[in-house]
Parts: sequence; structure tokens; C-alpha cells
Amino acid sequence: MPQIRPITDLRNTNEISELCHSLREPIFITKNGCGDLVLMSMETYDRDMAQVELFKKIFEAERQVSAGKVTIDGRKALKRLRDKYAE
Repeated sequence: MPQIRPITDLRNTNEISELCHSLREPIFITKNGCGDLVLMSMETYDRDMAQVELFKKIFEAERQVSAGKVTIDGRKALKRLRDKYAE
């Protein structure tokens, strides 16, 4: 369930910081009863941005397949990477 807090709660920065880290999800801040800000820990931000980037890459790959671009077998691609980067 999303955490929604009034902007006055930002006075207690340590509590908000601990809450961001423990929940591992955004905290929504309201001002005069309306949504105003979203706070999250750096770890949550990095995780969410990595997920967004992955979705972008999947979307682009699906677009390329739909456009008829040549694809290669996944096993062959992984073998090429292993051969290239094997120690």
C-alpha cells in the first residue's frame, strides 16, 4: 500500500529517510491535501530506473522483430558472448 504523508512530515528527515529505505518504494508527499512530491531512496530509484531501461530495450527489440529485422537464436548469442569474454 502506498505511503502518503503531508509535507510537514519532511521536518523529521531521519524518520522519512529510514522509511524510504525500509519500504523500498516511493513515498508520496502532499501539500494542502494534493499530491506534490515523490521521495524514494537512491537504491529504489536505481532499481526502478534499471527496470525502465530493461522495458525500453524489450520494447525496441519487439519493434525490430515486428519490422522484420534479422534476429539470431538466443543460444547462439549467449555462446558468442561466452566465447568473446571467457577467461
